[in-house]
Amino acid sequence: MTVDAFGVYSLLTRLTKETYMTLTSLFPSRSVYEPFTVGFDKLFDQLQDTANNIAKNAPNWPPYNIKKVKDNKYVIEMAVAGFAKSDIEVTVEGNKLVIKGESNDNEAENYIFKGIANRAFQRTFTIADKVEIKDAEMVNGMLRVWLENLYQTQETVKKIAIKEADSK
Repeated sequence: MTVDAFGVYSLLTRLTKETYMTLTSLFPSRSVYEPFTVGFDKLFDQLQDTANNIAKNAPNWPPYNIKKVKDNKYVIEMAVAGFAKSDIEVTVEGNKLVIKGESNDNEAENYIFKGIANRAFQRTFTIADKVEIKDAEMVNGMLRVWLENLYQTQETVKKIAIKEADSK
C-alpha cells in the first residue's frame, strides 16, 4: 500500500485519542530515520505536530470523508445538515485547512425533541505544501472541498555526472 504525503496527513487527522499510542509506535523518533533520509525535517515536524494535536483534541463532529478522486485529486466531504452556506467558513492558515461552522439557530424555539446537532464546530486538516485548495461547494447538506496535490513523484531514474574538483 502506498500513501502519498496528503494521504498520510489525512490518515493522521482521522485518528482518535485511543490510537495515539499506535501512532507513536508507527513514527517513533526522527533519529531512527535520520541516517537514511535527507530533507525530511519539516515532514517529521509536521507528523509530530499532527500527533500532538490529535492527542489534545480529537474531534468527532461533524462526520466527514476524504476521497481520492484521481491520482492527485481529493475531496473532503463533510455532513453539515442544518448549516447555510453563509454559516460555514473555509480558510487556509499556513499548512492547515480550517473549516468552521457557526449556526444561527434560534435557541428560543420550543423543541419537543432536537436531534439535529447544528452546534458550532471547527475541523482542522494538515495539508502538504504542494496541496492546493481548488474550491468548495455545498450540495444537499454536504460540504465538499476539492484539493489537488501539485507534487509529482519523480518516477524516472536520473544519473548524476561526477565532475572533477577544481584545484585552487
